[in-house]
Amino acid sequence: MKKTRRDFIKKSSLAAAGLTTGIGCSTAKSYNRIIGANDTIHVGVAGINSRGNALRNTVTKLANTNVHALCDVDSKVLEKRIAEHKKAKGNNPKGYKDIRNMIEDKNIDAVIIATPDHSHAPFSIYALQAGKHVYCEKPCSQNPHEGELLIAAQKKYGKLVQIGNQQRSAPTSQLAVKEIGDGVIGHVYEAKCWYANNRGTIGNGKLASVPEHLDWDLWQGPAPRRPYKDNYVHYNWHWFRHWGTGEICNNGLHEMDICRWALGAENPNKVTSQGGRFHFTEDDWEFFDTQIVRFEFEGGKSLTWEGRSCNGRKQYERGRGVMIYGTDGAIMVDRNNYILFDRSGKEVKNESEKQLSQTTNIVGAGGLTDYHMQNFFQGIRVSEALHSPVVIANVSNHLCHLGNMAQDNGGSIDVDSATGKVVGNKAAMKAWSRDYENGWGNLS
Repeated sequence: MKKTRRDFIKKSSLAAAGLTTGIGCSTAKSYNRIIGANDTIHVGVAGINSRGNALRNTVTKLANTNVHALCDVDSKVLEKRIAEHKKAKGNNPKGYKDIRNMIEDKNIDAVIIATPDHSHAPFSIYALQAGKHVYCEKPCSQNPHEGELLIAAQKKYGKLVQIGNQQRSAPTSQLAVKEIGDGVIGHVYEAKCWYANNRGTIGNGKLASVPEHLDWDLWQGPAPRRPYKDNYVHYNWHWFRHWGTGEICNNGLHEMDICRWALGAENPNKVTSQGGRFHFTEDDWEFFDTQIVRFEFEGGKSLTWEGRSCNGRKQYERGRGVMIYGTDGAIMVDRNNYILFDRSGKEVKNESEKQLSQTTNIVGAGGLTDYHMQNFFQGIRVSEALHSPVVIANVSNHLCHLGNMAQDNGGSIDVDSATGKVVGNKAAMKAWSRDYENGWGNLS
């Protein structure tokens, strides 16, 4: 029987939820400690200055969960968060500086990782090796090879790995994708997403003494060592290639993930990118503050991401969002809304989230984080299918890496849609993997 586009969209939606991968069922048999439906899940959180602190707060709100330990390489941050937690919950979580020590704690069932990008995949793999379930903030990798390594480790050790693409847990986004699969806007052929912010300069860093409260060696973790400069920590590392992944991974990944889901697309066959560093051109920012990337897929489908880190002009009155185009209409979604339009542009339906989420700030807390974390814990307790398992999330993450590879290598690359690897461009493939600091390997 011939399969239609609608069948493919439905199948992709199920796979994105983990229903066709067997993720939930296969892992339930491999627990070191069998967790019942009403048992408390004990959690360790690594990287608690900003986003990680929002995740800690989410854990405290959910039933039958306990923040057993907190981990940060900055002693001031660690002491502050332990004090805040004790004041709010009445108990003292254990404090760790080195995540390798925290994951050895046999009382911890799951590890939440919100450290800098360069450590996401290695730390997740270490946690899996220690028998822990993992909730890892996006991006799940700093380079394409790390995505491959993390997927392999998840399969090998049999624990759950949920990636922090929290919009996958938005009821309005889920409804939009379902209705697209049902044909509400006809044949879907194009998706557009955007992100706009008004970031300032990061200046020119100076070599400086490492603050006494910061363990710079542990902060660098698996990355080859570099001397400390005063404009790296705690946020500007995003814009340095040695540790970060640029705005496309930092924020574009969220909306690109929804676009890919709605299109029912996997790897592209061609990627083009235009942009550069146009604002504050004398500072240390190494990535692009402006980037427009187009992905072409089999069957004539396309996805475009427009990122403007330093020009906050909104589109459709939104700093970030998604527009999906079909032969019978269009759908716009963001973290808090779903709007259906007919082909003339008339609004037909408007659904809002019951719990709102932050959009363009650096924390991103709100209802979607709560839903996404609850889904992770229900995956551990009762084998509920994950909304963003690593095997699905990595496909969207890989788009971001390809976008950067295209921008760095003449603005255009061809891709083998079966493997996701760049074709005929050896220079681009040099970014496929990276070297690690001695003593921080063993990623299998």
